[in-house]
Amino acid sequence: MRRPDPADLAARLAGAGTRQSFLARVGVAALGLTGGRMVAAAVAPEEAQSYHFCGHIFTTGSCPHPSRRPRIDRHGKPLRMKDGKPIDNLGRLIDRNGYPVNAAGKRLRGPDGSLLARAPRTRICEDWVRERYHLDARMQGSWFRCCGGQIRKLMDCCATTQKRVNGDQALHGYCYGRRNVFCVMYYDTGLPC
Repeated sequence: MRRPDPADLAARLAGAGTRQSFLARVGVAALGLTGGRMVAAAVAPEEAQSYHFCGHIFTTGSCPHPSRRPRIDRHGKPLRMKDGKPIDNLGRLIDRNGYPVNAAGKRLRGPDGSLLARAPRTRICEDWVRERYHLDARMQGSWFRCCGGQIRKLMDCCATTQKRVNGDQALHGYCYGRRNVFCVMYYDTGLPC
């Protein structure tokens, strides 16, 4: 197995033209300082995937979501990360009428044996971010990556703020008007790549 040429790898990273071109430039600098093998392992897709989620490295944090990762449907409402099934704002699997169900699709019961009521299922950016952070938030910026053999749409939740969900400086230039990137979400399109 041939060891990758650090200069060649650096040129490919820098010329990728991705949305994270800044990170590519940082990668080039790191290659110059540490050598290709260590950095190549650091930027391997599997590593980035486990660090945040496939298609996005941890620069801007995930939007608030009832499960671990900010997976949404085409309307911006929460989905369960592992299989894309709809969940309510409490993170419970729900049926088509919005009632909480178990893995077999049976309605859940409370401790007293009565069927549990529906909980809200609201849009992550426009509703959750507005309610939790008191920001005028909207989905605006987006980009696409190939993840797990399908096209994933990554989306920015943009708000009129100078701080992002991480607590540091919000990203400029990806949103419209006076909005900046506050947090990120994703939608799995089901289209092969």
